[in-house]
Amino acid sequence: MILRTPLVAGHQLQLLLLPSVLLLMLHLLLCDAKTVNPGDSMQMQHHQMTAEPGLPEPRAYMPDAQHLDFVYHDHEELTRFLRATSARYPNLTALYSIGKSIQGRDLWVMVVSSSPYEHMVGKPDVKYVGNIHGNEPVGREMLLHLIQYFVTSYNTDQYVKWLLDNTRIHILPTMNPDGYAVSKEGTCDGGQGRYNARGFDLNRNFPDYFKQNNKRGQPETDSVKDWISKIQFVLSGSLHGGALVASYPYDNTPNSMFQTYSAAPSLTPDDDVFKHLSLVYARNHAKMSRGVACKSATPAFENGITNGAAWYPLTGGMQDYNYVWYGCMEITLEISCCKFPPAYELKKYWEDNQLSLIKFLAEAHRGVQGFVFDPAGMPIERASIKIKGRDVGFQTTKYGEFWRILLPGYYKVEVFAEGFAPREVEFVIVEQHPTLLNVTLQPSKYLVATGTSTTTKSSTVNRRVNGKLQLSPE
Repeated sequence: MILRTPLVAGHQLQLLLLPSVLLLMLHLLLCDAKTVNPGDSMQMQHHQMTAEPGLPEPRAYMPDAQHLDFVYHDHEELTRFLRATSARYPNLTALYSIGKSIQGRDLWVMVVSSSPYEHMVGKPDVKYVGNIHGNEPVGREMLLHLIQYFVTSYNTDQYVKWLLDNTRIHILPTMNPDGYAVSKEGTCDGGQGRYNARGFDLNRNFPDYFKQNNKRGQPETDSVKDWISKIQFVLSGSLHGGALVASYPYDNTPNSMFQTYSAAPSLTPDDDVFKHLSLVYARNHAKMSRGVACKSATPAFENGITNGAAWYPLTGGMQDYNYVWYGCMEITLEISCCKFPPAYELKKYWEDNQLSLIKFLAEAHRGVQGFVFDPAGMPIERASIKIKGRDVGFQTTKYGEFWRILLPGYYKVEVFAEGFAPREVEFVIVEQHPTLLNVTLQPSKYLVATGTSTTTKSSTVNRRVNGKLQLSPE
């Protein structure tokens, strides 16, 4: 057993059974090499951690400990960490399962927010998904450390406090726990553990926009589909390994004849936004934006980003499904050249990715957000919304809320709801803060009775509300 007694000023370290000097040196060495100090700032520390031969194996996690070691955690250890964190920080976290894997392992999701148990009206939900490929577990560990950083930094890091006060962050550390269970540490290539227990690639198992996907749905993907159908996620990142790049939709292409394996860009109507989101991650990463190839035989990505189909086309990917079916802007984050690198490298991966993981989520607060109401001021649920010229739409929540990440510029939004006349509203996006836009729809029977056109155009009036630009149709 490794003793980890904290050194506190004014107290004497008491160690039994072994000479005190030797154990003190061992204690300091282990604490330096295998624990993380979340700190109280967003500064990155870039120190390469090295393995110490001959030392006992580090503990993965003990519920009475404050810190998470830089080692890989099996499913039982992951579960203990999440449960202990939820118990220790009940005002910042909530733990729930969205389903089970084929072999019965829970697909745990941890909410981290100042309102973990209830949706904050007017504030977005975002998510991270890790380990969809079981043999790519760096993201799984990064998400555990992200959870720990959030809860331990809330009272000391003002940026983290702002993010958790204004966002509900849902973190699914492992989507494929069964695949992880048969993967091997130190294996940089190959497919052992990539698939679920039935041999299905979960990132080829979603409905596809361009091509019918005939692969039988799996419990893990079905659980994720049900999850995102119930929560209006605005922004998402899926963490992978095997490359160093941020990849954005579309992953598939209208002309994906796989016999030729042609790789050509397949761009969404929101290509400008997806490129921006990918660059936010890549530029805040310690290395990604350099665009250096992992190996001489693999591609180099300019600025560390790529369109998915331009890299290689695939059918049934999760990021395309999020975007087309629910309007959630998801990108794929390839964060390690080696799929399953040795554990002693995890600390460096955390240092490389910490700032990117946090800054990316804050992008949910860019663009337009607001509510759709009826004339009585009641919210309209499932109103369909589309930014004109961008054909992929989205819907309001049961509270009438909507969000859309957009870059600065002038836009028109089209709003439709059953029983109401459609409406088109102009608005402007600025860099400094999101635009608040509330839209009131009139019942269609009223407009028919008075002979008014069923499509109305509205000018907008600009005003400030709580320091944000408020646009209200006249």
